[in-house]
This record gives sequence, structure tokens and C-alpha cells, in this order.
Amino acid sequence: MHNHETHHDHETHNHETHHTHDDHHRMMIDDFFRRFWVVLVLTVPILVLSPMIQAWFNFSVTFSGDTFVLFTLSTLVYGYGGWPFLKGIKDELANKNPGMMTLIAMAISVAFIYSSMVVFGFPGDDFFWELATLILIILLGHYIEMKSVLSASKALDELAALMPDEAHLMEGKSVRDVKVSSLKAGDMILIKAGEKIPADGTIVKGESFIDESLITGEATPVDKSTDDEVIGGAINGDGSLEVSVKSTEDDAYLSKVINMVKDAQAAQSKSQDIANRAAKWLTVIALIVGFITLFTWSLISGDATFAIARMATVMVIACPHALGLATPLVTARSTALSAQNGLLIRNKTAFENAGTLDTIIFDKTGTLTQGRFGVDFIKPLHEDYQENDILKIAATLEKNSEHPIARGILNMAETHSLETGTLDDFKTVKGRGITGTVDGKYTQILSPQALKKHNYTVPALPDEGVTTNVFVVRDNILIGAIGLSDQIRKTSKTAIEKLQARGLKCVMITGDNARVAKHVSDMLGLDQFHAEVLPEDKKALIEAFQSNGERVAMTGDGINDAPALAQADMGIAVGSGTDVAAETADIILVNSDPLDVETIVRFGAATNSKMVQNLIWATAYNIVAIPLAAGVLYGVGILISPAIGAVFMSLSTVIVAINANLLTLASTS
Repeated sequence: MHNHETHHDHETHNHETHHTHDDHHRMMIDDFFRRFWVVLVLTVPILVLSPMIQAWFNFSVTFSGDTFVLFTLSTLVYGYGGWPFLKGIKDELANKNPGMMTLIAMAISVAFIYSSMVVFGFPGDDFFWELATLILIILLGHYIEMKSVLSASKALDELAALMPDEAHLMEGKSVRDVKVSSLKAGDMILIKAGEKIPADGTIVKGESFIDESLITGEATPVDKSTDDEVIGGAINGDGSLEVSVKSTEDDAYLSKVINMVKDAQAAQSKSQDIANRAAKWLTVIALIVGFITLFTWSLISGDATFAIARMATVMVIACPHALGLATPLVTARSTALSAQNGLLIRNKTAFENAGTLDTIIFDKTGTLTQGRFGVDFIKPLHEDYQENDILKIAATLEKNSEHPIARGILNMAETHSLETGTLDDFKTVKGRGITGTVDGKYTQILSPQALKKHNYTVPALPDEGVTTNVFVVRDNILIGAIGLSDQIRKTSKTAIEKLQARGLKCVMITGDNARVAKHVSDMLGLDQFHAEVLPEDKKALIEAFQSNGERVAMTGDGINDAPALAQADMGIAVGSGTDVAAETADIILVNSDPLDVETIVRFGAATNSKMVQNLIWATAYNIVAIPLAAGVLYGVGILISPAIGAVFMSLSTVIVAINANLLTLASTS
């Protein structure tokens, strides 16, 4: 018991750290937003007071002490607006991993120190307006970027929420409600019709159809009775059950799934942004070129002022407005476009790597198929009855049943606009079928086993093993058979063909039997399939593909897919599935359309190439401008002043912004 409690505290603690991490993320977003507005307000007077801006736009604002006002405003911008970057440089250098923060901090510090020296008498022009616009744009870039990345922490809360909080504990004849967390192995609990099962256990008394689709992915509710195992989190059907608790929270199936998801998520968040790598190189280059410039000009000209101005120009030009915006703008654009089209991106790194995928794995039930029964065929077995007569009689008898097969038959009758007849004396014979009086005649719908039991010969039917067959018997005469199966989604085949055309291998994994799996695989032209795969083995299968050096995307809907979704290089959850799968996935497809998987792969690849284009634009500008700023062509009279450097910089930013907005779903085909 003691252990149990500490475990529970540990769980709550985990939940809390989870929440604080989430709140921390939101606080950071708000913080950047606040700093952005403050800097924006301060930047306006800085621009107005800057001699360089005045010269460009041909106006003049001067008063005594104006440079000190400029200096004071800029100090505020540098201190308040630049703080996240100045703090960031400390963290990056502590981790020996200089990146974007280091580059930004360095450029704004050089600009600030150099400009301050100018205010206090050092000959040259100040860069205050540069400093302010630089900080402003980079704050905006970071804000956009953070907004478009949602934290992935709700997953485990969602999983835990599947378990009900209370259970009906049976003590002799009396029943009382207790907290699920207080259940011990061997306790007897009562599960009423339609309730969630609170713990893993074994049925001692009762029989019911149990919907485990959220947990095992099994589309059809499973008929369970005495001695059968039940899984916590599954939904009980129409019967009431008495269950002996087998395992408590720690060992429960769902807890194991939660831990698998935790592990896979933790192992996955290590990828680094391309922009950061580019920034790292630019930092190194800017520092080297900056110091070389300083020494070289000091030696050549012996003019320290000129040398320092050159160095400052190099440092400021090296700082990438455009690089800071290259990826956030594309991310923001693609996230918005995707959302409008029912594709919710939760992990941008996985999404941007869509172009590098080799294999796409699909869960069958509810992803490639609809996850519900549809009628495949109706076969009359008596000359007095046509297909529609059999369908009408069956629909009449099934209208009181909650079974998935009943839904399939009733949907078919609706599609054919058939009116059902009158029904009396409806009875369910558990595991055998249903009986009743339809339009005055005794009618039964029986399973093949029940048909044999009643000594009828079971006729040969098409596609045994793929379909679930039921037989209609009227006044003890076998009049027809109806075959039903989980229907393949209309768009599945096109989606598979399009993905294969992109050179991707399409694989299906399912908990279903091999015959059903082969049938679906043949219909869709898949590259391979794996049948009868247990939920915990899906993750292992993905790891096997990955250990062959393949990059794998997984598309699924159930909780049973959650560990696999988290393990895959890109996890895609189908919207009709559970919230949990969605929470562990990198991308959620709201419309459950397999074609959207192809869109994601295509659009992800296009998004990535837009980013690469932007990074090339942003860095190409630096590659050209840095040497010119350093005075490489000074001998032939070409020298970039800080002002011209700034214009170039703005230009590259504008190009990057325009390019990001050229990204459309259509342009990616």
C-alpha cells in the first residue's frame, strides 16, 4: 500500500511538472510579446532622432541633448528588448553550443557599445536605429516561432484521463463507490452497462460486448464472458459484469502505454533547427572576420577609428535579420495553411523532415478502413426471397440491437430507402444471434456457429475469413445470408498510389487476422503488411524499420497506436481516433482522410525547401556583404558603410518574407 501511495504522489508530481512546463512555455510567449511592444514604442523616437534616417528621408529633428535622449532610449531597448538574447548567450556558451542567441547577442552588443562610444566622443556614426530594428524584428521572429510550436505535454494527461476515477467495489451483498487508486489485486468490482472499465481484471460473472477499440484498435466490440480478461479504459457494452481486479494502476496496461509514450517522446526532442546551425557558423565566421578586419586595418592604416568602424559594420551585418525570420515566417505560414486544411501540426521538426521519409506505416482499422461494418453482399438462399426482402427482414429484426453488425445492416437498408416492418418479442441470445417476430413470422439472425448448432448446413459463401457472415432464418427456413466487413475508405487506394509514386514504401500493421489483412493489402496494392500485431509490438516493428536506416511515418488512431506514433520519425493521428493518439502525434488529420497523409508528406517537403531557400537568401547576403563591409574591395573604392549594409540587410529580410508567403498547398504538388 505504501508503495502505491508513493507511486501516486510521483504521478501527481509528474502531472504538476508537466503543467509547469506548459505554463512556462506560455509565459515565455507572453514575455516576448510584451517586450516586442515596448521595443516598438521606443523604436519610433529612435528612428526619428537617428541622423542616418534623417539624412535618408531628408528631414531634421535636433535639440540640445538629442544624442543623449537617443542613447537613453537605446539603452532601454538594449537592456529590456535584448535581455532574452543576452541571457540566451550565457546558456548557449555554458553548453558550449553557440547558436542564434550568441549571434544576436553579439551583434546587438557590438552595435550598442560602438554607438555608445560614438555618443561619448568616438569619431564615427552611431548604429542605434540598427540596434532597435534588429531587436524588434528578432523579438517578432521568436514570438512567431514560439506561437506556432505547441507544447506536447497534454498527451499523458489525456491517457490518464481515460481511466475512470471511481469503481463500484463489491463487499458481500453491498456495493460502495471507491477511488480507483485504492483498488487492490483480488478486489471484486461491479461494472454496469455502458461504463468504462476501471482496472485490468478477469470476469467472474456476466457477459457483455466490450469496446476495446481505443486501446487495442480492434474495430468490433469483443464478446466476453466468465474467465475472460478485461482491460482498464475499455468501454463495457450492454451487460453488467462482476470483475476480479488483476493489476493495480502501476502494472495496468494503460500505465505501461503511458510510460512507453513518455520514453519515446523524451528520446525524440533532440533535433536542432537548421537556422541554429547556420547561426552557429555565422557566429564563428563573424568573429573571425571581425577580428581579422580590426587587426588588418589597424596595421594597414594605423587608424584605430576606421578599423573599429569596419569591425562593427562586419559584426552588425553578420547578424541576420533575415536568418532570424527565415524559418519562423515559413513555419507560421505553413502551420496556418495546414490548419485551414484540417492538418494540425504539433511538432514542426517532424513535419519539416517529411521529405526525408522512406516508409509510411498505416494502422488498418479506422485509418485505411472506416472502422465500422458495411454490407459486402446479400445472398438469397430461397427462391421466394430477393436481396431487398432479406435486407428488409434483417433490418427489422436488427433495429433493436446495439451490435455493430446491426448498424451495418440498418445503414444499408437506409441507403436503399427500405421501410422496416413490425417487430415483436425481440430477444438477444448472447454469442449466438437474435430472434423475434417480424411481420408475424418467427425470425432469427444467426452466426455460422449457431446455424450449425441448429443443424442447418452452412452454405459456401464468398471471401470466408474476410467477412463476418450472418444468416437469416424465417419460420425455421434458411432464406439468406448477409456478409459484412470493415469497409475500406474511398480515398485509401489513391493515397497509397500517390505515396508510392513519391517513392515511399507503404506498409500496413494491424491486430486483425492475416486473411483480413491480406485482403485489404491486395485491394490497396500495399508493399507489405503485418497482421495480428499486438499494440506493444507496433512500436518494436517501427524500431526494426528504423534500425535498417529507414525514416518512418506512422499513421494511426487508437491509444494502442500512441507508443508507435511517438516512436516514429513522424506520428500522424487520424482525427476520428482518440484524443490520446492525437496528443502523442506530431500531426493530426482532422478529417480522417488517408489522402491527407500524402498532402502532409508533400507539404512538409515543400515547407522544408522554402526554409532552405530562405536560409540561402539570408546567408548569401551575409557571404557577399561581410567581405565588402570588411573592406576587401576598399582598394578599388568599394566599401559598404553601415548604412548601406543596413539597406542590404532590410532587402534580404523583405525577400525572405515574400518568399515565405509564396508557400501554398497547391504550389507543392
